Amino acid sequence: MNKINLLIVDDHTMFLQGIISLLEQESNINIIDKAVNGIEALEIVKKGTIDFIILDISMPEMDGIEFSKIIKKQHPHIKILILSTHSNVMIVSRLIRIGVNGYLLKNAEKEELLKAINTIGLGKNYFAEELQEKHLSNNSRIEKHISNLSELSSREKEILVLIAQEYNTAEIAEKTFISLNTVNTHRRNLLSKLNAKNTAGLVKYAVENGLVD
Repeated sequence: MNKINLLIVDDHTMFLQGIISLLEQESNINIIDKAVNGIEALEIVKKGTIDFIILDISMPEMDGIEFSKIIKKQHPHIKILILSTHSNVMIVSRLIRIGVNGYLLKNAEKEELLKAINTIGLGKNYFAEELQEKHLSNNSRIEKHISNLSELSSREKEILVLIAQEYNTAEIAEKTFISLNTVNTHRRNLLSKLNAKNTAGLVKYAVENGLVD
């Protein structure tokens, strides 16, 4: 696994410093910068060095939900791990639909935080077991979203968004610098992974999961 270039975003300075102290000795993590709100974080992301963000939800200026939505639309390759005190099922569900890669509560141990970071760094999603145990019985859609989103690669998500934005195969190939055959392969894989019958089904999934407006 390549070294993780990390941005930490939280408006509580003591917590921010605590996370930095926990992670700064990890050999596979390079802490690039920190921010106290979404607006400040966006400016850091523009520099182009960030590939992983640890993010709080409740922040001034721009909260973590709005920030995640912007990042996943403009920089779909950037991984996002939510670290929050909120365990409300609606908040978790909304962030899953937006496409965040993981969710931990702030009372998590260091070992679980590292496990989440490394799991996400390997291209998988990580959601705290306690969140799933608490909510799955009342909201089975969370499990479905976690499963489906975990199966999609960053490239597949990119292709899905372009399909939903009504680009044809040739236009998608040109935009993503891949061949027509590769685009068609991604399309077939998306249909299979999302259990969609046709393009309309893919568009519906993209809209329902916050990948497009």
